[in-house]
Amino acid sequence: MSERSPRLAWMPALKAAYLIHGDDHGAIGERRSRLKALAEADGDASSVEILTGDGGTPEGVALVLSTMTFAIGSRVIVVDGAERFKESEVKEHIEQAMATMAPDTTIAFFAREEGRNKAPAALHGAVKAAKGQIVAEATIKPWELAGWVREQATRLGISLDAFAAKTLVAQVGDRQQRLLRELEKLKLAAEQSDGPIKVSAEDIEQQAAHSTAYRAFSFADALVGGDAGEAMRSYLRLRTQGERLSGLVYLMAQRLRDAEGVSVRIQAGEAPAEIKRTLRMPPRAADRFIADVARTEPERLRAALCRIADLELDTRGGPPLSEARTPLSSLEEDTLAMRAIFAVAS
Repeated sequence: MSERSPRLAWMPALKAAYLIHGDDHGAIGERRSRLKALAEADGDASSVEILTGDGGTPEGVALVLSTMTFAIGSRVIVVDGAERFKESEVKEHIEQAMATMAPDTTIAFFAREEGRNKAPAALHGAVKAAKGQIVAEATIKPWELAGWVREQATRLGISLDAFAAKTLVAQVGDRQQRLLRELEKLKLAAEQSDGPIKVSAEDIEQQAAHSTAYRAFSFADALVGGDAGEAMRSYLRLRTQGERLSGLVYLMAQRLRDAEGVSVRIQAGEAPAEIKRTLRMPPRAADRFIADVARTEPERLRAALCRIADLELDTRGGPPLSEARTPLSSLEEDTLAMRAIFAVAS
């Protein structure tokens, strides 16, 4: 029986087994990277083996566990795709192999779960029997994200009110890892000044990164507000980032339809506060949206919708009948889009 290699004082000891599972695939990937880095940083250069595909089946895992290795130091086996394991296969191949594996071996199963593809109960049992660690990485529901952001902010020593938390989610997006990275960046920026770390919605709008979705809605709002220059710049940034025109056309049409509906309600005398409560967007964004719509007319928004419909048709080669096509249908799609954007926003 070989002993585990000595570790640096700051380095935590690896357990015999791990099961990292859940539907937050980004968090699972980060844990996998950290475990691999920890193993490779071991004092005597641990042997790290990655099992994927055909090699990562229960039968393949059992074969590797029963195979001797001439590597010096501890042995770390990383198994991807455990969400595809079957209960019977785990019981037949993995349970016994883990019960008799060498004491200097660590095996880590990673299960990126989705729908019915989940790590089987037998695998949970095998990891528990090995006195290992099981970690569930689950995505937070959209309506729970703001609360989760406030919890993470408190853990980092940041004071964040509910409105600021909602602003961060709206601006950065719903990826938990990205939200956490932005909180850490905000903390670093705030530590440059004296006093407690308190981050406001204004701080977030000025300092936090913007998600592609946020930039796309800002682009659509520039169209509604009649800011042709900003709409053009936003469109070009989004296209440079790889956004497809078909998706942006859908977004423009959706935002213009929403604006037309709000415009009709404003003209009917409905109070802005009442309209705001029905909009599915952050409070500050809703205020700006209503203010932009209030400066225009339903007729202009309806004409803009027709222009976007023509853009969609032209970017697909124009009407099926050649005699119904306009000379614009042969132009390059970005040229067509910029002409339409200028016409809508002017």
